[in-house]
Amino acid sequence: MAEVVVYTTVMCPFCVRAKRLLDHKGVAYEEVDVSADAELRDKMVADSGRRTVPQIFIDGKPIGGYQELHALESSGELDPLLGRA
Repeated sequence: MAEVVVYTTVMCPFCVRAKRLLDHKGVAYEEVDVSADAELRDKMVADSGRRTVPQIFIDGKPIGGYQELHALESSGELDPLLGRA
C-alpha cells in the first residue's frame, strides 16, 4: 500500500473533501495540519511548489489538491497510484 500524506488546515472545505474521499476508499493517510506551523507550511510549499491546501502526496510524489485527487479517482488512475490494481 502506498504512503499517503495530506497537508491540511483547520476549516478547509477542500481538505475535508479530500479526507472524505480517502476515508471512503479505506485509504490510510497521515494528516499534517499546517494551520499554526510556519515551518511545516514552508516544507509543504518546498515539496509541492504550492501554497494552497490540501496538498496530497502519494509515495512522496505531489499530486496536487482535492480537485486533482478527484480527477485521478474519476479517471481510474488513483487506485494504481495507491498500489491497488
